[in-house]
Amino acid sequence: MKKWIALALCLVLALSLTACGEKKAGDTGDLLSQIKEKGEIVVAMEGTWAPWTYHDEQDNLVGYDVEVAQRIAEKLGVKATFVEGEWDGLLAGLDAGRYDIMVNGVDITEERQLKYDFSTPYAYNRTAVIVKSDDDSIQSMKDLNGKKTANTISSTYAEVAEKYGATVTGVDDLEQTFELLLSGRIDATLNAEVTFNDYMKAHPDAPIKVATLDPDATQVAIPMRKGAETASLLEAVNQALEELSDSGELTRLSEKYFGMDISQNK
Repeated sequence: MKKWIALALCLVLALSLTACGEKKAGDTGDLLSQIKEKGEIVVAMEGTWAPWTYHDEQDNLVGYDVEVAQRIAEKLGVKATFVEGEWDGLLAGLDAGRYDIMVNGVDITEERQLKYDFSTPYAYNRTAVIVKSDDDSIQSMKDLNGKKTANTISSTYAEVAEKYGATVTGVDDLEQTFELLLSGRIDATLNAEVTFNDYMKAHPDAPIKVATLDPDATQVAIPMRKGAETASLLEAVNQALEELSDSGELTRLSEKYFGMDISQNK
């Protein structure tokens, strides 16, 4: 009898352990599965950086990155839910798991690659040094040495400016950057060549110009948290980007917002 009781207890314990070990679909550590179960992918972006992410005259969130994210979501079979915020806060939110991905013209850097997994590049940026129209003191990147610039502190542009010896003032967004430049409180600011072109379309009389261009184009990609739980999401995002590139959709969106194709490294 004791043997039968012991055997029964062992069987009950084994079944309990099996049940505890089973995960419900919503409890899986696989982020792609969670996204598909919820039916949405949460996308972080600034919403203040035309033509990447910004609000139109009707206050609709639009831009190259907005449409790229929407197309990726369609490929995954879910909707894109956008959350806007300041650059540094977006990265912190990505770290904390509040967002699934960040689509905001993020350049791949060695430092960021240590912390995040990046998709394949979907755009290529040339960094412009922007100055006031009457300033001829900067003719090359080396001339940034000793100059005052402004950018969001953790941006690639701030890193490039500091690399060449500039002192960087931290700002919240692009508009604040140009305000500092036009008021003479900084000597220059670094940003994407296409962003400068877009700004000049909206402000054709702005007394600013591109002093020089960084000869090396940066690669723009989509960061997400590192780890096994994001591996399938990374693969799915890369597959979506490949299909969008092969179909010419990335080129079409690029020409729509930038007037040129930045989806290819030319």
